[in-house]
Amino acid sequence: MQDLFDISIVVPVYKEANNIQPFLARLEPVLERMGLNYEVLFCLDPSPDNTEEVIQNIVNHNPHIKLIVFSRRFGQPAATMAGILNCRGKTCVVIDVDLQDPPELIEDMYRKMNEGFEVVYAQRRSREGETYVKKMVSYAGYALINRLSDIDIPRNTGDFRIVSRRVIEAMRQFHETHGFLRGLVAYVGFKQAAVQYDRDPRHSGKGNYNPFYGSLKIGLNGLIGFSSRPLQLMSVIGAILAGFSFLLGLCYLIQKLANYNLTPGLSTTVLVVTFFSGVQLLCLGVIGEYIGRIYDEVKHRPMYIIDKIIEKN
Repeated sequence: MQDLFDISIVVPVYKEANNIQPFLARLEPVLERMGLNYEVLFCLDPSPDNTEEVIQNIVNHNPHIKLIVFSRRFGQPAATMAGILNCRGKTCVVIDVDLQDPPELIEDMYRKMNEGFEVVYAQRRSREGETYVKKMVSYAGYALINRLSDIDIPRNTGDFRIVSRRVIEAMRQFHETHGFLRGLVAYVGFKQAAVQYDRDPRHSGKGNYNPFYGSLKIGLNGLIGFSSRPLQLMSVIGAILAGFSFLLGLCYLIQKLANYNLTPGLSTTVLVVTFFSGVQLLCLGVIGEYIGRIYDEVKHRPMYIIDKIIEKN
């Protein structure tokens, strides 16, 4: 694909009508100050509000702004990948529209990339406006992924980053439907660096992201998509519990031979059965997550389907 722009800005959006104008009001002066030929590519999951109308009105008056609309809601990871794979810049920035990630940081990230890096990611020093639960889930998720997976994802990072065309073309070789950008970029490799910043609260409205379930889902994608160690861990747990069962049975045998009756019968039986049942269901759940992803991948369905691309001639 021919590179027509120095930099592309990919912005996944869903129900963000009130944030479009404030976002562009901060973004465009930064890009103009950098003196680069640029495009801003909004990737829209069809929204129940008037987000599409707001962006389309801007597109009609600004040739730098473009809009990709999907045939249905595919989710933010798919929207982000669609923007990356359809952008025409020599470099590509992924950023959210809610202004939690400051557009002014793009200038520092671009300058850092010119020092010889292929990826520069924004790393949070602080996370204003986020609940304690979300912070704890995020911390635990990164710790677990980096402990068990085959890649190293820097902590306190999101999708806010700039990547080179070389990285984009490497990512084009992936055919995964469970897109986890942080994991994919880490898997691609090349020279990467961080720029630290303080994350702000949302400009307006509520996020379309469940602080617990959303973080858990992202964590599972990162862990299961880049490691088979959870399956190995289930084998280890099974071996340990089998040994525990043997020792418990040996205890019962000794008590029987010694004519002692120290262990209550019914309560012990109930506890042992429920404990082992819970462990078995947990193991089946982990196996089910892997099988579900295998099932999704072998169908070879596209990650997204584009309904239309709107841009000014």
